[in-house]
Amino acid sequence: MKINWIRTVPAGLAATLALDLSGLLMTGKWWDIPTLLGTKLGTGLLGGLAMHYGIGIVLAAMFVAVAPSLKGPLWARALTYITVQTVMGVFLFMFPLLDLGVAGLKAGAMMPVISLARHYFYALTLAVGLRGSASLLVSETLNTTPAYEARS
Repeated sequence: MKINWIRTVPAGLAATLALDLSGLLMTGKWWDIPTLLGTKLGTGLLGGLAMHYGIGIVLAAMFVAVAPSLKGPLWARALTYITVQTVMGVFLFMFPLLDLGVAGLKAGAMMPVISLARHYFYALTLAVGLRGSASLLVSETLNTTPAYEARS
């Protein structure tokens, strides 16, 4: 499999921006994740932003890689993927690492709900950014460059 980075990078960036904007709407805080990352790692806001958006691109590439093995339309595959990623990567790894407890419950009962909702905005925006990728879609075929191509 060969990932088409020209399709994947912008989709990952747009999806990460959607996660940030949805966070602003839900919490009233802008760039809370990059600020937290930058503070914890000592890189400041710019370092946190680079890591945050870099992670968004990596997650998009990982989705492109696993999407063919998932079932349903692209949006459903994206939601399935991001649900697993959020539970395994955020609830059980990142939040405890940041001393927020499992699922971020030390920060309040709404933390896992808000986190999952924000990640769903990421997933749906990612699906829109990758739409038309005939290799990923079962029922739709458009004349566009696929997000990935199988090697011969």
